[in-house]
Amino acid sequence: MTTDQIVYAVFGCVIAFALILDLGFMSKKNSIISISQALKQTFLWVLLALAFFVFLWFEEGQKIGLEYLSGYLMEWSLSIDNIFVFILIFDAFKVKEKNYPRVLLIGILAAIVFRVIFITLGVALVAKFAWVLYVFGVFLVYTGYKMFVANEEDSFDPHESGVYKFLKKILPIGNTDGDGKFVIRDHNNKPVYTSLFVVVVLLAAIDLVFALDSIPAVMGISRNSLVIYTSNIFAVLGLRSLFFLLRGAVNEFEHLQQGIAIVLVFIGAKMLGEHYINMWMDKNAQVILSLLVILFCITGSILYSIFINKQKMLKANKE
Repeated sequence: MTTDQIVYAVFGCVIAFALILDLGFMSKKNSIISISQALKQTFLWVLLALAFFVFLWFEEGQKIGLEYLSGYLMEWSLSIDNIFVFILIFDAFKVKEKNYPRVLLIGILAAIVFRVIFITLGVALVAKFAWVLYVFGVFLVYTGYKMFVANEEDSFDPHESGVYKFLKKILPIGNTDGDGKFVIRDHNNKPVYTSLFVVVVLLAAIDLVFALDSIPAVMGISRNSLVIYTSNIFAVLGLRSLFFLLRGAVNEFEHLQQGIAIVLVFIGAKMLGEHYINMWMDKNAQVILSLLVILFCITGSILYSIFINKQKMLKANKE
């Protein structure tokens, strides 16, 4: 077996072990996941992702290891942005809390399948047409700018989304959750798709929209398909536990979006200026720089959000 084949085999075993542990032992069907459970599950996924980073460093070398860590942190921070939208979807369709785990799991697993397809197509495109990277670079700079200047009026409305309107056109959609079912039968014994089915489709579709940002972003950090696949899948699989951990605190991170936007602009600009950057900075230094920028922007935006919220609370208490 080649080194890459060994790494993929280890990655597959780690993912299988984590899913069995997470779903088989740490979660119960139709149960409400507590903050304590979510913390344990989030810790499990982060610990495994970091352990895989150490393994990758020893197997593939420092450069690949740091590229993976940078990609994982990039995808993880974008995953937090996903959670903001996930919460809007659950609230809009009044999903019962006991159905959260199963709906999230199915939506996320579907998103992973689509992401693998997207990554495969993206890697193939870049391998055949190098100029596609410049298209990705322009797209990331534009997306980062739009994200930075976005305001509350631009917030996502699930009932106004194109996916929901399309589903209503082609399928009989009911206003019930079917007591946890995705499809029920009406009085004429015809199938009716429940709100839970709609939510699963929306979760997968929204993650695909985020993938349009995240996959080019990680390709701006590394062209290695091993790094791109593993960093994406680790980050997305940790989404479910992260949702339960952060759903009550998302408003505390109101400036995180700006931090992510700066990172997207930085990576997009780096892709556009790659030819000139390579002339005065080697690849290892570029990877380290990307890692530091990601850490600084994400950590800084979270800390700044917490500071601003505390200032608002102090001001409100004084008044």
